[in-house]
Amino acid sequence: MILHKHSHEKVHSHGKRHEHVHENSNIGFAFFLNLAFSLIEMVGGYFTNSVAILSDALHDLGDSFSLALAWYFQKLSRKKRDSEYSYGYRRFSLLGALINSVVLLISSIFIIRESISRIISPESADAKGMFLLAVFGIVMNGIAVLKLKRGHSLNERTVSLHLMEDVLGWAAVLVASVVMIFVEIPALDPILSLGIACYILFNIYHNLRDTLRVILQGTPENINGEDIEKALLEIEGIESVHDLHLWTMDGEFNISSVHIVVGANQDSAGITVLKKQVKQTMKQFNVQHSTVEVEQGEENCEDRDNCC
Repeated sequence: MILHKHSHEKVHSHGKRHEHVHENSNIGFAFFLNLAFSLIEMVGGYFTNSVAILSDALHDLGDSFSLALAWYFQKLSRKKRDSEYSYGYRRFSLLGALINSVVLLISSIFIIRESISRIISPESADAKGMFLLAVFGIVMNGIAVLKLKRGHSLNERTVSLHLMEDVLGWAAVLVASVVMIFVEIPALDPILSLGIACYILFNIYHNLRDTLRVILQGTPENINGEDIEKALLEIEGIESVHDLHLWTMDGEFNISSVHIVVGANQDSAGITVLKKQVKQTMKQFNVQHSTVEVEQGEENCEDRDNCC
């Protein structure tokens, strides 16, 4: 029986390692594909004189940068805690998101400035060249999306959605190029570019907001502190709850600390049971790591007065 359990754990551990390797290979594939195509886009955008394609090239280059950082920080964030980082390296994944958002923000401002200039003084773009690049872009990004869709991890799904945005962007360029082949509308290209840049800025805003919320130790959006307090007070033996703090390491791994007040007659065995019940309740609210401080009777809590 023990042998069977050990064998099961070994298979489970091997499966986890295989999932991580598979996930890394998929993200690595998406990175190299995206990087190669963004370089092709830059050359194509220059020769077709299309600011829309150049803007998407910068977006794709930013995506490549993001994928590279995600690839690196994903490996780093799996490192366990040590003397330098007592909570481990999970929060390093946020660094890549922050850097990438700043890069995309700068490139989007450049694109908007260039697009407005082109709208005021339109220049002709090579519609047929735009059409060919758009078809190529849909195929290349579509391959990456299909490969990542076979994965099951959160990272793979997130990257897949990001690349799907690129497919939709290229579909817009395709439609615009078809229109421009038959009708001479030079302003259509920079207008499309402006729309792409505004869409990117909209996503940057949300990404920065979510990233900064985690860095500033905001309460996770999917967790309600009042609901947790009510659930804890329903546990028999807990008289009151205070100093409940909730935060997240990386948007997925959530942490809490809480003080519970129990009766003065509660023995050590009863306190141990209560602490286990508190931690189980926290896990039901998607809090993976909890620190529980127990106070008995009229015991004075020094943290209550010094609480933030």
